[in-house]
Amino acid sequence: MFPDHTLETAPEAARRPMEAAIRRLGRLPTAVARLATSPELLDGFLKLSASFEQTTLDPFARETVVMTVATRNGCEVCIELHTAKLKRLRAGEDVVAALRSQEPVPDERLEAVRQFTLAVLETAGGVDDETLRAFLGHGYTERNALEVVMGIGTYTMSTLANRLTRA
Repeated sequence: MFPDHTLETAPEAARRPMEAAIRRLGRLPTAVARLATSPELLDGFLKLSASFEQTTLDPFARETVVMTVATRNGCEVCIELHTAKLKRLRAGEDVVAALRSQEPVPDERLEAVRQFTLAVLETAGGVDDETLRAFLGHGYTERNALEVVMGIGTYTMSTLANRLTRA
């Protein structure tokens, strides 16, 4: 149903974000081609994901948030893309396998991120003080807690849109 847009067929407003994705990735992913149907969604996601990459969470913590959202929401394209990213970051196979299978992560700090992400999702942000203290107890900050929320929002939008468009 959703077309695989090219730079020629995409709405005018989607072309700049598509070109940026091509420059960054070396190709036009199907997800970007289909999300181009809504230039606002595509541009918004790309801007938010770039902002999320600039947060104070380390790359492994960010990818833990993304994979937790992606597996929970069943976004296969996101799972594959972020598995590849974890491998480029040289994450251990045990970490990658745990995140893919929604199992506890063998790294205690990353497991704290995974558990906090799940708690934020399950409570719509209304985590109790004990849950927040547990997250902070692993060396994370209040800023990091809000950055997790940012990652959840960014990748909830992406995973739902990717599933809707059958990317």
